[in-house]
Amino acid sequence: MAETTRRAVVLGAGGVSLGALLTACAGYGQPADTVAEQEPTQSDSSAPEPTKSKRAKKPAGEELASTADIPEGGGKVFAQQKVVVTQPSAGEFKCFSAICTHQGCPVDSVEDGTINCPCHGSKYNIADGSVANGPATKALAEKKITVDGEKISLG
Repeated sequence: MAETTRRAVVLGAGGVSLGALLTACAGYGQPADTVAEQEPTQSDSSAPEPTKSKRAKKPAGEELASTADIPEGGGKVFAQQKVVVTQPSAGEFKCFSAICTHQGCPVDSVEDGTINCPCHGSKYNIADGSVANGPATKALAEKKITVDGEKISLG
């Protein structure tokens, strides 16, 4: 009969440990709902039906301001929501991202028909978010707002 060497025992134990580790990490890096939705094996027929995680729905529309809060020919920055609402002409309201496209600084003011970034001096037109003055080269992204009577809501 052959003798079991110390090397064989260590290699065998390492192989078992590696197998256990690979099994434990089989779903690592996948979203939790993907791992939970994997088909059960045939030997596990008593496994409960997988359920999909429910995502929280966004509120119908977060109220930002009253139309009276947005000056004609100007606008207002809403730092917490990271948007800026403008009124280029009477009764026309626009909404844009309040994050400068140059280097990601938040814009901080709306004056003289432009949305202004304090970091490097970029300015954007209040009517369409296009670049009025660099160094930015891309327009601000337009955001959806709803104007219902005197109420301006995001989304």
